[in-house]
Amino acid sequence: MRKRECASYPVLEGEKVRLRPICDGDTDLIVAWRNNPAVRENFIFRQTFTPEMHRAWMETKVATGDVVQYIIEDRADGFRPVGSVYYRDLDDVHESAEYGIFIGEDSARGKGLGSETAKLFVKFGLEYLELHRISLRVLAGNDSACRSYEKAGFLREGVFRDMVKLDGVYRDVIFMAILSDY
Repeated sequence: MRKRECASYPVLEGEKVRLRPICDGDTDLIVAWRNNPAVRENFIFRQTFTPEMHRAWMETKVATGDVVQYIIEDRADGFRPVGSVYYRDLDDVHESAEYGIFIGEDSARGKGLGSETAKLFVKFGLEYLELHRISLRVLAGNDSACRSYEKAGFLREGVFRDMVKLDGVYRDVIFMAILSDY
């Protein structure tokens, strides 16, 4: 697996989206999106997100190559940034990473942007980053996300019952993955 500096990652082009590497200038967008209740309800990490938290993430994760993160831009809306997609916990030994995505703009949901992003970013992960395994976790009940992941080739591997306690309620977590030889 090749780890590179953020600036050297390619821009990824699709019919509906353009994906570009994240930069510090995206901080305000990320903070607003992560604090959007529609985004937060689908995350296990639910603390209020701050600019300081994002900048620490950029310094300790993105800048070190532990995370590869992109901004999702909506082509039909003048390349307006609408969300983010990333690989975290990049593991050179096992050639694996965990996938994550969120559409932060309410008006951008339900248009297929997430599904196209998943396909583009999986291809990037398997071919460019030379990953063998890409996994993800999704809260049970987030059916639209599961459908999107399945369209990109992810398979359900299992359910961890009552894995997390969110807002005082235990929730199941679905594990999915895709392999390079799918």
